[in-house]
This record gives sequence, C-alpha cells and structure tokens, in this order.
Amino acid sequence: MMNLQMKSNLGRRTFLKRLGLVAASSLSLPLSGCYDTDRYTEEDAFKLKEQMREEKERSGKSRFGPHRYRGYRGLSKLPYFEMNNQGELKCVVENLPPIIDCHTHLGISALLAPSIDLLARTQRVHHFLDCDATQPGCVLDLDVYINANFDADQLKELEWESIGQLTWGSKYAETHTIPNLLNEMDASCIQKALVLPIALGLPFGDHLADEWMAAIESSNSGDRLLPGASIHPRDTDALLELRRQASLGARAVKLHPAVQRFFPDDPEMNLIYQECGRLGLPVFFHGGRAGIEPGYTHRFTLIRNYEAAVAEHPDVNFILGHAGARDVADAIPFALRNPNVFLDIHGQGIRQIDELIETLGADRLLFGSDWPFYHEAATLAKILIVTEGQPEKRDAILSGTAQRLLRPPQNSG
Repeated sequence: MMNLQMKSNLGRRTFLKRLGLVAASSLSLPLSGCYDTDRYTEEDAFKLKEQMREEKERSGKSRFGPHRYRGYRGLSKLPYFEMNNQGELKCVVENLPPIIDCHTHLGISALLAPSIDLLARTQRVHHFLDCDATQPGCVLDLDVYINANFDADQLKELEWESIGQLTWGSKYAETHTIPNLLNEMDASCIQKALVLPIALGLPFGDHLADEWMAAIESSNSGDRLLPGASIHPRDTDALLELRRQASLGARAVKLHPAVQRFFPDDPEMNLIYQECGRLGLPVFFHGGRAGIEPGYTHRFTLIRNYEAAVAEHPDVNFILGHAGARDVADAIPFALRNPNVFLDIHGQGIRQIDELIETLGADRLLFGSDWPFYHEAATLAKILIVTEGQPEKRDAILSGTAQRLLRPPQNSG
C-alpha cells in the first residue's frame, strides 16, 4: 500500500510539473512564430560565463572593500539598519528623500492556481530568493549580481514555486500581499512603489493587471502603490487594453521579452511603443540576461535587441530593468547613445552601481528592489553605501528620477 501511495504521489507531482511546463511553453513563440537562430551566438553564451567568472573574482576588491553579510538580517551590521523588537530589519537613516521603489510585484496566481488573498497579512514574507530562510542566513555578497548569492537548491525551489503559480499554487506567493509589501516598505523607509504585473498570454486565468489594480483600490493604498499595466504583444486587442489600463491609472507598462517570448525590436511592436508615447506611459522592459532563467530565453533579452525600439521612438521613455542584469556592460553604452533610456539598478553590485553613477549620472538611474524576489533592503543598502556623502546623487536615484518618469498618464481616452 505504501509503495502504491508513493507511486501515486510521484505520478501526481510529475503530472503537475508537466502541466506547468506545458503552460509555460504556451508563451514560447516569438511574434514571428519561429526562432531566429542567428540572434544568439556562441560568443553571446561565452560572454555570460565570463561575466559571472570575472564578477566573482573582483568581488570585494573595489574602493568599498568587501561587503558580505549573513542573510538580509545581517544588513543590520551596517549603520543604515537595525533589528526591531519583532525581529524585522528596519532602516534608521534620517533625512532620506521620499523613496520610490520602481520595481515590485504582488503574488501571482494564474491559469489553474488557486486565488491569493492579496489583502492578507502573514507572519513573514517568504521572498522567492530568501536569504533569511535559514539561521544564520545565506552569505549575502553586495558586490555581485544578487542572484549569485543563491545555491542550486534555492534556485530549484524558485523554479518549483514559479510552476506552482500556474498550477497547484505557491506557498511563497501567498505571502506576497499588499499588507506585507507595505510593511516592508515602512521598515525600509520607502514611501511609494510601482507594482508591475506581467501579461502571460495564457488561454485563461491571466488577469493580473486587473486583479492587482482592484486589490490596490480595495486596500486604500493607492497613495503608496502605483499600478502598472501589462499587455501581451500577441494580444489582438493589445492597444485597446493598453488604453483601458492607462485610463484606470497605470503609470508604466511592463514588457518582459523572456517571459512573453518576443524580440523588442520586432516591427510588430512599433504600434505598442507609439501608443505608449501617446499615452505618456514609460515602457518598463526586463533587460538583459540574469543567468538563472531558461537558456532558450536568453536570445530575447540581449541588449542589442532593444536598440531599434528605443532609437525609433525617441518620444518614449524606456526603463531597462536590472540595468541590463549580467549584460550591464552592454547596457551602459546603449544608454549613453539613447537619452530616453533609464536604468533600474536592481540586482547590480556595489562596484557596478558606482560605475553606473560615474558613467551615466544619477539622474538616469532608479531604485528598484524586484520585491518579492528579494528584500527591499538588499538594493537599498547598496545605494546607501555607494552614495555616502553624496546627497544629491542619493536623492536622484531613490526618488527624483522616478518622480519625473512615473507621472499620471495623459490622453488615455
């Protein structure tokens, strides 16, 4: 009986996992309907491996020295944070600007997954990559791209929870609620956050933008949480949907080439970019390769794929999420060539953030945390370290640039 039960459970897990993969594969075709194999080369793959190797070798060797802590909680060893009576990390810096986190999400429940109560408060947040999941926490090196701090088991858990968001549900995503986000914002001295949904292109159960907007309204948190829009490039009603979400107050539109499987410079995208320009909506792209996503998605997010889209639409502001991630070396000259490009510096290490400030200027950079993948303090700590004694640069990154870009949309009718 026990063996039969074990086999039954194993079969169920295999079936559900395959179901999740099938759901994900429904997103796998680019707009043209086939992959352009010339768009990803052996040299591209080699550059990613070299970036990872060189970053590890250089860690802790800049003018800032090593910055390694045990877990997010370990950031309390910095002068910017302390632990409160509830055992939560709390920012204690005075005279900060009204901080805007330009890169957050809420719990995802789509396709077959049970719905999430986005208004619930839970005992703690389970970040998808949770450096506080153990005691002591994982080693958190602030001088490497943030996902380099997590081992194979943690990345496997992320994969499992991601599939759960489309199938049986995610116990982590159940904690990615509005009260939990607001609580972490309060602890991190963050005044506002841009909440970015992603249209997944699923046959049903794919209404994150509406669900999140409704939850923000129900929670009376619209003064702090700025809703984002998202459309799928292959949606035949994409332009109408974009206008509708803008009319409801969306402040930016999220497009994710890796998840939505499209090339940013595909000519079919031009109408979407034009409409964003008309509406005054910034386009928030996921940009660059993070290095932990499926390899077959890397071809979509190479920085050169964004060049034509940005250059041909100079009236549209484009925000490149993660500052190009592990392709930041290509993102810097790309942004220098295109004044309508701004970089969300989430994920980048201390040395790299310092270089971004020096080469681009603080007024082209934004603070983003990618919550709930990571604790908001992880990126905040890096900015505070790098901008110590430079209040104008600190204010621009934490607040000023986002205030200019995330204005209410115009002409949404």
